[in-house]
Amino acid sequence: MKNFKATQRQFFAVALAANVMLIGGLALPPRYTTSAHAEAAAPATVDAPKDPEIKAFVEADKKQMPPTGAVLFLGSSSIRMWTTLAQDFPEIPVINRGFGGSLVQDSTRYADLIAIPYKPKMIVFFAGTNDLAYGNKNPEQVLQDYKDFVAKIHASLPDTRIVYLSINPTVARWKQEAEILETNHLIEKFTFETNSKTEKLSFINSHSQILTPDGQPQPSLLRADGLHFNAEGYKIWTAIVKPRILALAAIDGVQRLDTAKPQ
Repeated sequence: MKNFKATQRQFFAVALAANVMLIGGLALPPRYTTSAHAEAAAPATVDAPKDPEIKAFVEADKKQMPPTGAVLFLGSSSIRMWTTLAQDFPEIPVINRGFGGSLVQDSTRYADLIAIPYKPKMIVFFAGTNDLAYGNKNPEQVLQDYKDFVAKIHASLPDTRIVYLSINPTVARWKQEAEILETNHLIEKFTFETNSKTEKLSFINSHSQILTPDGQPQPSLLRADGLHFNAEGYKIWTAIVKPRILALAAIDGVQRLDTAKPQ
């Protein structure tokens, strides 16, 4: 009888472990790991980037390297889907290195591949919403990951300005609005307290300007997924952030493309 009970306990233990593994696999996309696993993960290298989109960027750079001194737009899929970026900012050289589903820590991890080599005058950064949605991160952890990103960039490029674009309101993630607002607040506060001549940081808050007058997200600005901007959404976002980005670009000495003298 004792052997039977021992066997029974062992069976349930194995079954429970299998269920935990299954649930964990469903809860977290394959690219991402918990913080404990992330620390043990081998860093990406130029020779063997692990993300297909990163690999595509590296291959494209081998064929033609982007210009130095440009404004680099970096982050998650809202940057990747900004296909009209060059048209929206014809005044300055821009580089798009958004990659889908990324967390803040992913941009830090791949900075040696898709940020630092370009020696940009400015990095416009949008990430954090995925961290809250499925990255097992809370606002304080997103802030810390952003601090790590800033430290990574400024260790190699101390004169590069980093501009954080606030997380925007969406229909799909409206239930996380409180966490989104807290994350924006923490990063804005960090920016205000840290920005200096030797630590160039800026924050652009577009969140409130994208809400309806009664404080709701606008489905008309979003794709069918209720998450990403449609063409009209990008027009609105551009109108909000462009004046500030151009002003900062002028301060930081980004070369203008629209001031060439006529022949």
